[in-house]
Amino acid sequence: MSFEVAPLPGQDEFGAVVTGLSPDSLSDPRVRKALYDLWIDKGVVVFRDMDGIDTQLRLSEVFGEPEEHPLLRGVDVPREHKLIIDFEYNARTGEGEVYEVDGEVRGGWLPWHSDLVYVSEINHGGILRPVVLPERGGETGYIDQIAVYESLPAELKQQIEGLNVLYKFHVNSAETKFGQRPDRMVRMSDKALAATSHASVRARSIHPMVYTQEQTGRKVLNVSPWFADAIEGMETEDGDRLLGEVIDYCIRPERAYFHQWKMGDMVLWDNWRMLHHARGTPEGMHRHMSRTTIAGDYGLGRYEQTGDATEEKRVGL
Repeated sequence: MSFEVAPLPGQDEFGAVVTGLSPDSLSDPRVRKALYDLWIDKGVVVFRDMDGIDTQLRLSEVFGEPEEHPLLRGVDVPREHKLIIDFEYNARTGEGEVYEVDGEVRGGWLPWHSDLVYVSEINHGGILRPVVLPERGGETGYIDQIAVYESLPAELKQQIEGLNVLYKFHVNSAETKFGQRPDRMVRMSDKALAATSHASVRARSIHPMVYTQEQTGRKVLNVSPWFADAIEGMETEDGDRLLGEVIDYCIRPERAYFHQWKMGDMVLWDNWRMLHHARGTPEGMHRHMSRTTIAGDYGLGRYEQTGDATEEKRVGL
């Protein structure tokens, strides 16, 4: 094969590093299949020495169809390409959300989460590429929920089998009920604020707490700390306690791989099984990341039935 594969540094449960891959080889069916199979097996793939928006889009097409991010559909915001979503913190221009975390002001900090879990259809993956990197900070973390499920105590597995989680969209992660919380929000961007009124996030979504990976038969612990609102049918103190216990078990620090970005890196992750987290950028620095959204739906999500026919029609129920 025309590339080499190595484990993620310090991580033996998931992930791989690919080197020596030429963009010209991405049209080879054998290369495409090998890369896709590696992704399904390992969950996170770091590609070295792969640069540029065209290569990012071509690489994304190996794993599915790149799509416009749902919260950007019908929204007029400046961007390099329709299929790219930019995550930028720039102290000079005031771009990006800013939080105080553990007493330190950080731009672009995000808690552990799965993308688009707050809607009924969850995209299959994404590829992240650096455009501008800060002098320090800006790492991205990943946790594999297949490995987490396998390590759950048997009693906890029994308790959560067959349960579903309700998710609610909110951009201010200081308001999240479970998992990590920043000390406070310092600034919210106009783009993030506009997303809160998007039609697709006006009803809560519902996703199973555990599901089976179709290609391998492995079970996945399917919880996103950010946006989790409650267990369906258990919106009680006991239900919240159970959900909190599962999430706290999931995001233990020893389970995480944190990617130290270099220019020329591209990182692909399977959003149906991986949590990710942005550690944020120190105040006054500049970080700009470019991401594709790889389409797909595992077919297990739905919207909460609110009884409001007008609202349900608006969000496509």
